[in-house]
Amino acid sequence: MRKWLLILLFVGCVVPELQAQRIRGVMRQEWVVENGDSIPEVEIMPVYVFNRPIDLRRYRRMVDAVKKVYPLAQIAKAKMREMEGELLTLDKKEQRAYIKKCYKEILDEYTPVAKRMTRTQGKVFIKLIDRETDYTAYELIKEFRGGFVAGFWQGIGRIFGHNLKVEYDRENVDKVLEQIVVYYEAGLL
Repeated sequence: MRKWLLILLFVGCVVPELQAQRIRGVMRQEWVVENGDSIPEVEIMPVYVFNRPIDLRRYRRMVDAVKKVYPLAQIAKAKMREMEGELLTLDKKEQRAYIKKCYKEILDEYTPVAKRMTRTQGKVFIKLIDRETDYTAYELIKEFRGGFVAGFWQGIGRIFGHNLKVEYDRENVDKVLEQIVVYYEAGLL
């Protein structure tokens, strides 16, 4: 494993085409001149090394979950923007009718997908919703469907081990998830 990492690092330093290339937050290379010598300066994101096989399995499970649910989180983000823009133009009665119509469309389209999600995929999806929209899943449901409905779904989620009120913390708790998402966005997964 270390042999391949060293080869990758060497290739990254030697190949001159990488100087101008930037892969979204993953790797950056610059040249520093010291005493007339050009020295490549490479910043590479951390690579996780697992001591126990179970940790590697959990990481791979999370990677698979991100691959499946990240596109859904992007769709949810786009749908929410569309709904917010439309709701600004409607009066109160039309807003309720529009929200019910959108709710029905979302249920019809995504219930089959949600039923096939694993618990890990569900937890990752809830966190990615917060990452993409800056609102927790509970806040979104409360905003569009009301407090009673949000409380109902929070209770159902808690039965299955989920918390709709959990916030995305890219610096501490969700550091590994953030790294996986960055890799996915860069096309490295």
